[in-house]
Amino acid sequence: MTGSRLRHLADWAARIVEHHPARRGGEVFQSSTIGALLDGVYDGDLTVAELLRHGDFGLGTFNRLDGEMVIIDGTCYHLRSDGSAVEAALSERTPFAAVTRFHTAHTLDIDGDTARDDLLDRIDDTLQSTNLIYAVRVDGRFAAVRTRTVRAQTPPYPPLTEASDDQAEQVFDDVGGVLIGFRTPAFEQGISVAGYHLHFLDDTRSRGGHVLDVTVHAGRVAISTASELHLRLPTTTGFLAAHLTGEDIAGRIRHAEGGG
Repeated sequence: MTGSRLRHLADWAARIVEHHPARRGGEVFQSSTIGALLDGVYDGDLTVAELLRHGDFGLGTFNRLDGEMVIIDGTCYHLRSDGSAVEAALSERTPFAAVTRFHTAHTLDIDGDTARDDLLDRIDDTLQSTNLIYAVRVDGRFAAVRTRTVRAQTPPYPPLTEASDDQAEQVFDDVGGVLIGFRTPAFEQGISVAGYHLHFLDDTRSRGGHVLDVTVHAGRVAISTASELHLRLPTTTGFLAAHLTGEDIAGRIRHAEGGG
């Protein structure tokens, strides 16, 4: 084989490596936007089965805003307003969800009771940049986890800030389980929830909810990096008619997420 042929093959191989997803970082697949949820778009056209084709780790909600979603190790769980969790049917649909294929880039051990803000600060200190998307998984023992889970809504749907005021809260004390979620860049606010968005599922996979507050007793944080966002927009009547440019979107998201 000639030298020019070898150089051509080497250049071709380098381009393959450069453009391979593992080289660039993982992808987050997201259906719809948090802004659409704020506007009361609670019926989507994507099934759980279709969602799982795009990732094995993630979160979201279900049609009619019926509870919270946790996807972990390729299984989707439906978290209900009474704090219970069951495996979701593949035929269920979602108006908003985000998933990725979780590949641990690095880990962080937590020893001793660590409050939510301290936990998130310690995770931030390990990140390469706050301009990428990170999937975050915390397995361990929790001194306390305070959660909320929204109740199913009926048409005409209220905006998310009103629906979340009717949320059901649960507190899980001295419990083993996992926090799962994403840290999203500030510039994605309205597309996603900027900053941390976390859900909880206990070790028995039978209880959980959207995390409002948490104290980790001891555990291990695993972080998966993503540099690509695949945004899928629904074509439902509700989404097409939604008003998605409302004012103070950051404040409304904080209210809906339980941040006041």
